[in-house]
Amino acid sequence: MKIGQELIQTKQLSFEYIRRDDDGNAEGVTRAVDNVTLNVEKGEFIAILGANGSGKSTLAKHINAILYPTEGKVYVDGEDTSVEENIISIRQKAGMVFQNPDNQIIGNVVEEDVGFGPENMGVPTKEIWERVDEALKTLGIEEFRKHSPNKLSGGQKQRVAIAGVVAMHPQCIILDESTAMLDPKGRKEVIRAARALNDVEKITIILITHYMEEVIYADRVLVMDKGRLVMQGTPKQVFSMVEELESYRLSVPQVTILAHELRKAGLPLPEGILTEDELLHELQKIR
Repeated sequence: MKIGQELIQTKQLSFEYIRRDDDGNAEGVTRAVDNVTLNVEKGEFIAILGANGSGKSTLAKHINAILYPTEGKVYVDGEDTSVEENIISIRQKAGMVFQNPDNQIIGNVVEEDVGFGPENMGVPTKEIWERVDEALKTLGIEEFRKHSPNKLSGGQKQRVAIAGVVAMHPQCIILDESTAMLDPKGRKEVIRAARALNDVEKITIILITHYMEEVIYADRVLVMDKGRLVMQGTPKQVFSMVEELESYRLSVPQVTILAHELRKAGLPLPEGILTEDELLHELQKIR
């Protein structure tokens, strides 16, 4: 695990929102995040899993100071997200990529879109173009720099959105269900890009997802349910608890379920098998 000092801390974080009827009248209060304490260190790749309504995206929006705690605290690089004068600094340190890239891409040409964030930050023009070149190269989309984003595939658009965040030189990138609208090829492109940013650029990655197969290369997996943090550990540790994961309405990868059933049937397989190659390797050892 590539770890340094703490970058993100949540301390007994809770967030409530008021439910309203069609006429706007308050119906009640829902606690979307419930007493979550979490530390993320510089250079970690963290995956946060949970079914719809588990609170994982609400938690993510606190790290970027889009939402503020009802109770508790959130710190990014030591800065309190609820202090207004910290917000610009926090959003430069913790960049966010959302589910729909069309909501995040505003330029008519890819390179202009990637340069928008640094320009807004007041970065000198020469350095903006250096950052654009660097971000396009990092995400493997240099060939699209003069293209209209509208002509790109979903996976390519999402990589443009990530490049726009990378050009702002963040310490952390939060991918908030960033693959949910993509086909399998697009999802792989985005996850591959996230892993490269973590491995090569040492950027801290927080991946919010409900796709189990996306989290197998994370340093640590956290599972949320009904606003609470209910499980955490390495991918192997978490994936070894198949029945518990299923109880939280998460669909476990088929290869993990198959290995789990074979193990229950008496085959001497280790717990938490994550890939087909790993299963084949273990089966060959038995033969």
